[in-house]
Amino acid sequence: MKIGILGAGSMADALGTQWIRAGHEVMVSGRDPVRARSRAESMNAQAGVPGARAGSWAEAAGFGEVAMVGVRAEGLADVLGAAGTALRGKPLIDVTNAGPDRHDPARPLARLIADLTGGHVVKAFNLCHVDVWRMRPPVFAGRPLAVPLCGDDAMALGLVRELVRDLGCTPLDGGGLDRAAQLEATAAFVIGLWFGGADAQAILPPLAGSGAHLPS
Repeated sequence: MKIGILGAGSMADALGTQWIRAGHEVMVSGRDPVRARSRAESMNAQAGVPGARAGSWAEAAGFGEVAMVGVRAEGLADVLGAAGTALRGKPLIDVTNAGPDRHDPARPLARLIADLTGGHVVKAFNLCHVDVWRMRPPVFAGRPLAVPLCGDDAMALGLVRELVRDLGCTPLDGGGLDRAAQLEATAAFVIGLWFGGADAQAILPPLAGSGAHLPS
C-alpha cells in the first residue's frame, strides 16, 4: 500500500517506519523540506529497507491509496489547504489530538478534517504516546494493544484495519465518524491523567469484570 503522510514529526516516524517494515511505501511531508528528507532517510535506516521518500504537502496527499494527517491541531487548516484537492474522496487516517488543555468538544478535529478535505476520515492511533507505536509489537501482559477506529466509509475502515494489524495490534469498531468526538475527548482525559503520573489504564476493569454487556 502507498501511504502519504502529512507531517514529518514523531508520529510520522513511528507509524511510518512500522508500515515500511510491513512492506508499504511512504511519502512524508512537512513545512521544512530539508527536515522531511532527513526524516525519510531516518525511517529507511530504521526499517532497513528504502520504503520512504519526501515530498510536498500536495505530493504526499496525492501519493497513494491512503493518507495520514499527523500535524499539530493548530496548523490543520493551513496544511490541508496546501495539500489541495488530492485528498477529496481519499481514505484519511486522523491521528491528531488538540492536547488535554486545548480540547474543544464543540470542534471535533476529525469532523474538521472531513469538512476541509472531502476525504473519508478514520480516527485512529490517537490514544497512545508515540513510543507505544515504536514497539514491535505493542503487547502488554500478553495482550495486543487494541486500536479503536471511528469512520463512516467501509473501504477506508478496511484499509486502516489492515494497517493496524501490520503493527501487531487489534482493530476495534468504535462506530461512525460522529463518535470520533468521543474518542478525542477520551484522549484528552486519559492523556491528562498520564501527564499527572496516574495509571490511566487502571480506571477500567477487564472485560470479565465489567458486567453483563455481551449479547447472549
